[in-house]
Amino acid sequence: MAKFLQMLYATVSYVMFLGVFLYAIAFVGDFIVPKTIDSGASGPLLPTLAIDALLLGVFAIQHSVMARPAFKRWITRIIPAPIERSTYVLLSSLALALLFWQWRPVDGMVWSSQGIAQQAIIGVFVLGWLVVLASTFMLSHFELFGLSQAYATLRDRAAAPMQFRTPMLYGLVRHPIMLGFIIAFWAAPNMSRGHLLFAVATTLYILAALQFEEADLMTAFGAKYADYRERVPMLAPFTRWRSTPASRVSTQP
Repeated sequence: MAKFLQMLYATVSYVMFLGVFLYAIAFVGDFIVPKTIDSGASGPLLPTLAIDALLLGVFAIQHSVMARPAFKRWITRIIPAPIERSTYVLLSSLALALLFWQWRPVDGMVWSSQGIAQQAIIGVFVLGWLVVLASTFMLSHFELFGLSQAYATLRDRAAAPMQFRTPMLYGLVRHPIMLGFIIAFWAAPNMSRGHLLFAVATTLYILAALQFEEADLMTAFGAKYADYRERVPMLAPFTRWRSTPASRVSTQP
């Protein structure tokens, strides 16, 4: 029964993530859903900026702290190890849901496009989200979001250890998932000041968070990751010469 409940918990966490992920596309793209990055009436500037910064901070702290190995070792003293990743996914999804619900728009346009330019930017926006999703499947999508760990326990199997590999896009950049997010956040045919705030803040967070992740990967894989880091750029494809084929590395955001 305990194993079944863990599998159920992992499934609910994954469904929550999937709903929030789909909502995020519409939220950032400013379409379909009732609450988007630019919807609603804006209030006084300073309180608006303070609220938005707080919402971004809640997500950033939760997402980064819970991803660290030391926190994982601590939390698995409290909850079963097979649902540690699902708990991370669930709380990340809830933090994002709070951000979408309480986000305050900021009036004013930075740029606006029409015609072919608008269609091109929308195409880049879609490409960014496709890169995010495809990159998760290039590794192990269901392991990344906690389902594989709970399923292995349900079947009385040991969870597969993290492997060192660089499939497809991981041979071009070390963090294609994060690259996809940056592309999607900046590819706005109509960039409001509120959207610009969101894009700048999330980009800075990604760049900072990747420093911690890189340190964790160096600890986990040592010389292999050091060699990979020397040959493959972090986020900008084709900016570093690679004299030999990339090694194979698996990461978790």
